[in-house]
Amino acid sequence: MASNVVLSEVEYNVVGKRPVRPDGVDKVTGRAQYGADLHLTGLLHARVLRSPYAHARINSIDTSAAEAHPGVRAVVTARDLPFASLTKEELGGDYQRLKFASDNFLASGKALYKGHAVAAVAADTVHAAEAALALIKVDYEELQPVMDVQEAMKAGAPLLHGDLLHTTYMGNASDDPSNIAAYLKFEKGDIEQGFAAADVVVEREFETASVHQGYIEPHNATAFWNPDGQLTIWCSTQGSFVVRNNTADVLRHPVSRIKVVPMEIGGGFGGKVTFYLEPVAAVLSRITGRPVKLLMSRTEVFEGSGPAPGTWMKAKIGATRDGKITAAHVTLAFEAGAFPGSPVMAGATCGLAAFDLENGAIEGYDVVVNKPKTAAYRAPGSPQAAFAIESVIDELCQKLDMDPIEFRLRNASKEGTRKVEGPVFQKVGLVECLEAARNHEHYQAPLEGPNRGRGLAAGFWMNRGFHSSCNITVNPDGTVSLIEGSVDIGGTRASIAQQAAETLGIPYEDVKPTVVDTDSVGYTMVTGGSRTTFATGWAAIKAAEDVKQQMVERAAQIWDTDPENVEYQDAVISHLSDPELRMTFKELARQIYPTGGAITGTASLDPAGEGNSFSVHIADVEVDPDTGKTTVLRYTAIQDAGKAVHPSYVEGQMQGGVVQGIGWALNEEYFFNDRGHMANSSFLDYRMPTSLDLPMIDTVIVEVANPGHPYGVRGVGEVPIVPPLAAVASAVSRAIGVRMDKLPVNPGAILEARWANGH
Repeated sequence: MASNVVLSEVEYNVVGKRPVRPDGVDKVTGRAQYGADLHLTGLLHARVLRSPYAHARINSIDTSAAEAHPGVRAVVTARDLPFASLTKEELGGDYQRLKFASDNFLASGKALYKGHAVAAVAADTVHAAEAALALIKVDYEELQPVMDVQEAMKAGAPLLHGDLLHTTYMGNASDDPSNIAAYLKFEKGDIEQGFAAADVVVEREFETASVHQGYIEPHNATAFWNPDGQLTIWCSTQGSFVVRNNTADVLRHPVSRIKVVPMEIGGGFGGKVTFYLEPVAAVLSRITGRPVKLLMSRTEVFEGSGPAPGTWMKAKIGATRDGKITAAHVTLAFEAGAFPGSPVMAGATCGLAAFDLENGAIEGYDVVVNKPKTAAYRAPGSPQAAFAIESVIDELCQKLDMDPIEFRLRNASKEGTRKVEGPVFQKVGLVECLEAARNHEHYQAPLEGPNRGRGLAAGFWMNRGFHSSCNITVNPDGTVSLIEGSVDIGGTRASIAQQAAETLGIPYEDVKPTVVDTDSVGYTMVTGGSRTTFATGWAAIKAAEDVKQQMVERAAQIWDTDPENVEYQDAVISHLSDPELRMTFKELARQIYPTGGAITGTASLDPAGEGNSFSVHIADVEVDPDTGKTTVLRYTAIQDAGKAVHPSYVEGQMQGGVVQGIGWALNEEYFFNDRGHMANSSFLDYRMPTSLDLPMIDTVIVEVANPGHPYGVRGVGEVPIVPPLAAVASAVSRAIGVRMDKLPVNPGAILEARWANGH
């Protein structure tokens, strides 16, 4: 049985409790509406034709036979998107950004990965649409693909884009086109002097494969372009306003004429921040005058949506005999996929964050390759960087014969630590997490038996704020309706409602949260970056404060006194000088309509003060020396949540991140053949962990309150996936006596490593 422990600083009435989720009944009874459940009158069904080549020039596309097929209502290609007729001069400085975005929806000029969308058909039935795809004739000229980040960076490598000039960290552009889209560098102190002062130096190179988020629900979109120009889109997304704004960009359509309705979402983990179908469905609807639904198959999800990037990394770290790090130099090269934009910047800002360094340097390369454009995957960039750096730290601990937690405590970042890239930490809980790990029964228990190893790793995610909006309306029965723009993936309806209830002093059950479309609430950024409970929760707090002030003013009006004479405390409104004048929240709510009308509190904000998150994980494994199979025996995740608004959901986030990280470490990878074709694009062949592959996962929630939030909240969804790659790989390395520097650490890799080292 897993132990779920909360080390709490502050207790509240509602925040920190474990109420039932408001959307639970609809989901367990099957009434919740997902994108595929939507059926509109006159609906057409669409399918996408995708490139069979990883890299090919598109000489021509003939759609005439498809257009003539019975039941087909429209066929579109890139020429039907606005960018087909716009020049560089017309687009100006936004040319590459918008052209690349448009080309990922429908390829123009080149297909840049197997599965790249080339054309789409809308028909009366799915079968007619699929039959029509086979009638589209595309004249391809197959080109040599480049599939590996190191190969792509070499001079003379096949170029994906003939006009891609990478920018340097000084903001200068390169002179010649290459596959390097961007270069960055951060420095602190003098690393040469730091390495000269080291008694022990470890330097290793690391690689990780592309992996997918593995959400159960495929991408989907339904669009209806009304004759008056109003476009409505229903879709599964982590950010309805991002879909609205980016669709407006790509289709050159006014943002005010687009409404996006977020449906329930069957998993995202960052992968549904990016979208692939909505503009295509919209153009098909504009042509036909009917609503159009477009769904991905599972193979299309793997081949046509964004995975986390494959990487090549090098980490060099030096330390003194007493365990003090003297210098660190890290190089990260991340695959962006077909278009620029890997999370190498996030990897660079997270990688060394757990260490208080005097001398450090991080370099990063964003590199295009013939794979699907990478997308966010839960702390994007941080797990890969942590794998390299934490693995080197573990090897240093072995060479120094030092306890891994003691080593990290001697070098741990804390309040006032300046990171290598510049920012200074406010109050953070890394030391508390390390101490909780050291005191945990798991860490203190001996690990006995052959072929067993224990790995420990720390992880970091910076968290974000960004824009959020919320409206709270008081109902005459004393309940409130809470309107938000944040899509609920991991239980944020509950965590946001809890913060509103805590602020108003009313029961959680009296708050009814609803996620609405882009026309019904103010601009709200994506549900991602571990921002939602922090930022939209804060918007709910502000809206609740607005309600409280209006309730005070309404009571003052009823009592014919100044608002300064009225107090709101724990959902009771009282006259400060007349104790007989007193009303509960519910009693006043019954009087609001006849005394002035409805009371609605509103808030739109872009909050600063997001709290950085740290976690520390412990993994025990056993490796079968004959087969190379790894069994995870025990796993404990310790994490600073600031304040766990709903501890059960925090524990779920922690355990879910661990599961995904174990899969990433041991089994998961995009496997490509020599032509750049993914050979395992199904859940049968793409090896995600199941319950049979996992131990019970212990969780310890540490609460070091974030001073930048009224209730001390920090984001929790991202950081749980950061340590597992390194923790598991280090455990395997200790079990077999060979350092594993490439993921996944699957049975074949383990046997090859053992054989290469004479085992």
